[in-house]
Amino acid sequence: MLSRENKILVMKFVSLFSVVRGYNIPIIALAQYLSAIFILAPEKRALSILLDFNLFILVLASSLTIASGYIINNFYDSKKDLINRPNKTKLDRLVSQKTKLQVYFGINFFVALIAFFVSFRAVLFFSVYIFMIWFYSHKIKKYPIIGNLMAAFLAVLPFFGILLYYKNLYEVIFFHATFLFLLLLIREMIKDLENLKGDLANDYKTIPIVYGEAISKKIITTLTLLTIVPVYVLIEIYDVGYMDIYFYSCFIILIFFLLYLWKSTTKEQFVNLHNVLKLLIVAGVFCIVLINPSVLLHGERLLQRI
Repeated sequence: MLSRENKILVMKFVSLFSVVRGYNIPIIALAQYLSAIFILAPEKRALSILLDFNLFILVLASSLTIASGYIINNFYDSKKDLINRPNKTKLDRLVSQKTKLQVYFGINFFVALIAFFVSFRAVLFFSVYIFMIWFYSHKIKKYPIIGNLMAAFLAVLPFFGILLYYKNLYEVIFFHATFLFLLLLIREMIKDLENLKGDLANDYKTIPIVYGEAISKKIITTLTLLTIVPVYVLIEIYDVGYMDIYFYSCFIILIFFLLYLWKSTTKEQFVNLHNVLKLLIVAGVFCIVLINPSVLLHGERLLQRI
């Protein structure tokens, strides 16, 4: 049996895990590695990418920066989340605001430290990234349109860090990034509809508050239709292998997504829409493998030889 002190420590660890959304971090790291292998540096051997120490540092630094971003976002949104996510907020509050800030600064210092192992440019990149996340959480998040755009941009930015590392400016990368950016932007706008009550109580000027839910739904519909452009280019012009199955599936799901969107009026319904988008984004990470599945087969044969 755990002692009372140990139980408290375990609960605080679980609380901090919830604050940094630890369940998201492995997915983000996996997405960066798969993107490097199949999209950003397809000419390199998968094993050499996996064993690249500098890439490991970049992925680790990105993951930790995003984790610290969740902390500072949680710090500024504590009052709003108490209304929008009361159960999660109760868990998050097991760790004091002071401790959250200490962990936040500690993580950011460690990120800057390990980035020196790669280059001074990496230090500069992550310093700017950390500042932008703080600035978004502190100021920009409360404003309509620009807040949504910046949130989606910050979510995509770590992949551009790896792109700059490999210095491979393939056009196909732009269309993959555009599709991901649009999905993330749609998700941010759904979150505004989902969190309407808390945003209104805390004077957040989101699109549904300033312009109304109908306008917000029209913008989401337009953005959803715009996903057709990068997907068409990826399927018809570039070779995405069997990943076209994922894109066709996305089309079908997004059609039902829009139908459900215009019928949605409650928080629970918007949460369902949010979960659909999260599922598409996570599925997209794993489906990157479909671009060239033979890479996995070759890797399995290599491991058998070893």
